[in-house]
Amino acid sequence: MPSHNRILYWFRNDLRLHDNPAFAAAFEEGREVLPVYVFDPNQFRELADIGVKKTGIFRTNFLIECVADLRNSLRARGADLIVRVGDPATVLAEMAKDISASAVYASKEVTSEETDQEAALSKLLKPLNIELDLLWVSTLYHIRDLPFEIAKLPEVFSQFRNRVEKYAQVRALDITPDQVRMPAGVDPGELPTLTTFGFHVETQDFASLQGDVRAAVPFKGGETVALARLKHYVWTSNLLRTYKETRNGMVGEDYSSKFSAWLAHGCLSPRMIYHEVKRHEAELGANDSTYWLIFELIWRDFFRFVALRYGTRLFKSSGIKHDIGKKWRRDTDLFLRWAEGETGIPFIDANMRELNASGFMSNRGRQNVGSFLVKDLGIDWTWGAAYFESLLVDYDPCSNWGNWNYVAGVGSDPREDRYFNIITQATRYDEQGAFVKHWIPELSNVPAQKVHLVSQLNRAQQNEYGVRLGDTYPMPIIDPAKWLKK
Repeated sequence: MPSHNRILYWFRNDLRLHDNPAFAAAFEEGREVLPVYVFDPNQFRELADIGVKKTGIFRTNFLIECVADLRNSLRARGADLIVRVGDPATVLAEMAKDISASAVYASKEVTSEETDQEAALSKLLKPLNIELDLLWVSTLYHIRDLPFEIAKLPEVFSQFRNRVEKYAQVRALDITPDQVRMPAGVDPGELPTLTTFGFHVETQDFASLQGDVRAAVPFKGGETVALARLKHYVWTSNLLRTYKETRNGMVGEDYSSKFSAWLAHGCLSPRMIYHEVKRHEAELGANDSTYWLIFELIWRDFFRFVALRYGTRLFKSSGIKHDIGKKWRRDTDLFLRWAEGETGIPFIDANMRELNASGFMSNRGRQNVGSFLVKDLGIDWTWGAAYFESLLVDYDPCSNWGNWNYVAGVGSDPREDRYFNIITQATRYDEQGAFVKHWIPELSNVPAQKVHLVSQLNRAQQNEYGVRLGDTYPMPIIDPAKWLKK
């Protein structure tokens, strides 16, 4: 018979103890809670179309670090984290039955793969008379506090922002448990390694993971590092106060908050960021930058609610607009030139090489390489979104696929013709060519005023700057002169 004082808690993309309302709810009335994390092998399968794993090595390593840190935090509170590898629905249902749990608690997700898992688990639990209780965890504004129903979600972000800022409140933080009581006798299991999921750590895969010295930030997974980064950014360094001016930077650790990877894995609560910013404003005063960080969290909310409203349309090439009139190319060779940073367009190549070497790319970079892929090359945007899914440490399905919908002109953006002039962008955000030279050292001797249009160097200039077009650096796959005419 299920025990009403025993809950199985399924950790998902909420890998933290602070401000975790679902985990806090599991402890009501002094119940025993068994915390569990299940690595799903399906998330590490090969994507045939583009030749990469669904979850690449950077995000896999970061995830393992997140789970390890959560386990350490639970052990410090007298408990443990049960870790398994397998189909989550099957593993959790069997474990819930074995410990005679009355319910499985978890955070509620919104995208199709995750909701399919919820449905599969619910189906297995029902004959066991075990409830599945899913609670809203991931956003700044709680879904129940929105001033409209999801079916009436504003189409445009500015309308969404204006209404939630005017009519909704950000809830207070949930308490962090000091002690966790859990049932005895359950084998905690071993943490998987990279080799568990088919990565060959004795080869280049592992070497690249050790941290490219050029990387913007040495991401390490876990709530402990996340909270330290929050403290550093908001308080110790006081970088928050210049966020709006620096957020479009390209080189270095501190030009933006870099919270995204920890937010994506749930190591950092968006409400925690919000309340720290508000405390900072109360003590040191508000400015445009302090507001702008909250503004970005509202954008993150918007993408999650868009995903909830539109479901699987988010992942189809016709997008949430269901625009079946748009046709996309599926040219594998051209796509791979983009993916590998071999387009011959330095600003594009530098951003893609940063992604491939570190698992990170700036927001400015993402907008440009996305626009280039879909608007200049006409390649199916879903390939780009899937490639980002594999490579990005900070991948989350709502923000990634929502942003790609926008770039491709199939989202809810009223500006369907959103297009980035790559040369204008490059000379504006990398005026001295420092970012390009950082990631494409073969161009390091090219003067700043020529580096973004390196394909226009004549033979004498190539000899002078140590560049051989078509040899040490590729010829461009499209003529960059098109951007000079606009």
